[in-house]
Amino acid sequence: MSRAILVLKDGTVFEGKSFGAESEAIGEVVFNTSMTGYQEILTDPSYKGQIVTMTYTQIGNYGVNEQDIESLGGPKAEGFIAREYMDLPSNWRSVSSLGSYLKSNGIPGIHGIDTRALTRHLRKYGAQMGIISATDFNPASLLAKVRSHKDIGDADLVKMVAGNDVRAWEERVWRWPASLVESTPALEQVRLRMVVYDFGVKLNILRNLVDADFDVVVVPAETPAEAVIELKPDAILLSNGPGDPKTVTYAIENSKKLIGKLPVFGICLGHQLLGLALGGSTYKLKFGHHGGNHPVKDLKTSKIEITSQNHNYCVDISSLKGQVKLTHRNLYDGTEEGMQHIDLPLLSVQHHPEAGPGPNDSTGIFTRFREIIKAA
Repeated sequence: MSRAILVLKDGTVFEGKSFGAESEAIGEVVFNTSMTGYQEILTDPSYKGQIVTMTYTQIGNYGVNEQDIESLGGPKAEGFIAREYMDLPSNWRSVSSLGSYLKSNGIPGIHGIDTRALTRHLRKYGAQMGIISATDFNPASLLAKVRSHKDIGDADLVKMVAGNDVRAWEERVWRWPASLVESTPALEQVRLRMVVYDFGVKLNILRNLVDADFDVVVVPAETPAEAVIELKPDAILLSNGPGDPKTVTYAIENSKKLIGKLPVFGICLGHQLLGLALGGSTYKLKFGHHGGNHPVKDLKTSKIEITSQNHNYCVDISSLKGQVKLTHRNLYDGTEEGMQHIDLPLLSVQHHPEAGPGPNDSTGIFTRFREIIKAA
């Protein structure tokens, strides 16, 4: 394997080996604490504009397969960082090594660096822009490149990952072994139509909606609210997606027009967009929440769920001035993880209830929202 180098915007340098494309990539460097699920992480559109560091030590053990993808069109992360890359995958579903997968999609990867030191640095000083290069090994040159690059909050990243067409979605959650699992029985005879705004939607969200007995129609991110209403949905879902919610101004405006007319459910970026549409504010976390082991308390049931997370921004619930009640709280740092409107059929969560990767503790939120629709 050839040489590779990582340079952070503050001048910190890590030298290692390349295991992806022989290229360069600039993005906001974050860390993810999941022990498995690197293929789902790489293909999660919410990682657009970011370089992902895995805190687990060995990555690539089971290769990549044809099922564990969370978006169409290949990986969305800008680059990938690991402590030790394993180039001999062993798994019955594997069709390729991780390194080959990255190369075929033009994504650079670096391994052989001290990811613990990098993670501690990001925790202390915050997530920051960085560059991975397997072609230029001059730290001064790379530092100049990353410092002249726009920050992740300066661009609308949603437009780079969202779909462009209206499409129906019928696939259910994949279960192992697929040949032995019968189709999930319908929860009710009457199916409800859910229109999903695609801001970079994870496929497992769509699968979980079908499992919760919704007929799912996906629409592009900039679809006018009036056009969505013409589809005669029973409810709207604002999906996850990348970047700063304040840059997605068209989504905020469309959300304002839909609130009060139809039940609305928001996940991650969708949660943040609802907060802004209601007149609230958002703030950026120091190093974000990324991983599959975040404890969140459901304030309605008092149960603690281990959740999958991938976000850098949070809604300031207090800025909504009593319009909503807090429904979920992150037990790591006390940040707000969910809200429900006091009067309107509106529910949203900051974490990823569909997981992919991660535990399935929170999937009940889909049927909870269905009950809100029925009550409305």
